[in-house]
Amino acid sequence: MSDEKKPFYITTTLPYVNADPHVGFALEIIKADAVARLHALQGDEVFFNTGTDEHGQKLLEAALKQGVEPQAYVDEYAAKFRALKEKLDLLPDLHFIRTTDQHHKSAAQEFWRICAANDDIYKKLYQIKYCVGCELEKTDSELVNGCCPLHPNVEIEFIDEENYFFRFSKYQEPLLELYATHPDFVLPDFRQNEMKLFTERGLQDFSISRLKAKMPWGIDVPDDPEHVMYVWFDALVNYISTLGWPEDQEYFKRFWGTNESPNALQIGGKDNLRQQSAMWQAMLMSAGLPNSKQVVIQGFITSGGQKMSKSLGNVINPFDIVDELGADALRYVLLRHTSPFEDSDITLEGIREYYTAHLTNGLGNLVARVMMLAEEHLPHPVELATEDTVISPEWAEKIDSFRFNEAMDAIFAKIGAADAYMTEHKPFAGIKNGDAVVRETARADIEHLVRELASIATHLAPAMPRTAAAIASAARHNKRPDNLFPRI
Repeated sequence: MSDEKKPFYITTTLPYVNADPHVGFALEIIKADAVARLHALQGDEVFFNTGTDEHGQKLLEAALKQGVEPQAYVDEYAAKFRALKEKLDLLPDLHFIRTTDQHHKSAAQEFWRICAANDDIYKKLYQIKYCVGCELEKTDSELVNGCCPLHPNVEIEFIDEENYFFRFSKYQEPLLELYATHPDFVLPDFRQNEMKLFTERGLQDFSISRLKAKMPWGIDVPDDPEHVMYVWFDALVNYISTLGWPEDQEYFKRFWGTNESPNALQIGGKDNLRQQSAMWQAMLMSAGLPNSKQVVIQGFITSGGQKMSKSLGNVINPFDIVDELGADALRYVLLRHTSPFEDSDITLEGIREYYTAHLTNGLGNLVARVMMLAEEHLPHPVELATEDTVISPEWAEKIDSFRFNEAMDAIFAKIGAADAYMTEHKPFAGIKNGDAVVRETARADIEHLVRELASIATHLAPAMPRTAAAIASAARHNKRPDNLFPRI
């Protein structure tokens, strides 16, 4: 391995702080964390970004409804999202940006100035239909029975005012060229095809400001005190403001990359497809900055076949799951038992069943049995070989291509194989009843199983870091760990 650490940049979208953290965002940030941890283990210099999106009409209305100032409202909810860092056992040096941070505000204003200087921002009178839930304009073809399909209970608003616009239409051909020259720019491929079709149909310039008199909660437009920035324009800039842009160009280029060697990996949900892979990319082109390297889009999580809602009583709170079962149990379920790219359905009952069957009775039971034998019958810790503590390239590729379920299946196949080996070789019986030769063979079998646990721990580290560390320590010190997954 080279002494020079390779820079690796990964970011989630910034969740809107109008509600408590939900399991859908937990899925997004846990996936990002697994990728970030893999690259950190491989010796890369990792910049892992997340944070909170804190401007816009939806938040202003929520604050007014509670009778508090918008800043106080977003402070309260931002703290809950920041708490996910420890609650979900995310990388300790994860970067957390808030769009109300002063540096981000300044960076967003500088980004605006550059786009304006390139004649990509102009003002006009317009009329649109607007979904507050999405914070996006909607065409008639996008509405179902006059409502946004993603927010059917949110009334569509009609806006008739003068705003600033971004010349999205100017970037139709550059975006199509981006998709053509980078066929895996958006994962999965059907999302890339969706964006190509969207772009081929023709791009409409989009509004990037709101009148402050009507919607004052936003970043001021440079040189126009009557307008604030439209929430998406402001929020997307976080991906580069978090790197110290525009002041620290060297650090920015190191992690964001260059036109010749883009380096930025973005993970988001399917409701962010257009913003992440088209709008933001056009904005970067306008500002003369490199495009992202790749945008990975995941599906939604439903529960019991229905969208989660408080009224249905099927909301899964990640904090509650962690309090009951531990962070690694939630990480396990979301990485192994959800689709990498399609919608997935999980329930509280299903999470508990996976926990008992696969963690308590599976992994936890195997570790306890092997390490009890090792502690009692091996005179010294097993001398682990290099191959016992190195992640295989084939397995790493599954994580790097976001096939988390396949990666977890491969680990649990190793767990199953180790369990079968113990059943077949019966080292416990050989130690108890065999002669000297049989007992020596049994000790060799136990050593083999300890090495298997060390390999399992190595591969579990990006996905279930706390469990992996406990198993690795047990293998190194020849000592049975505390109960990894207590019965519920």
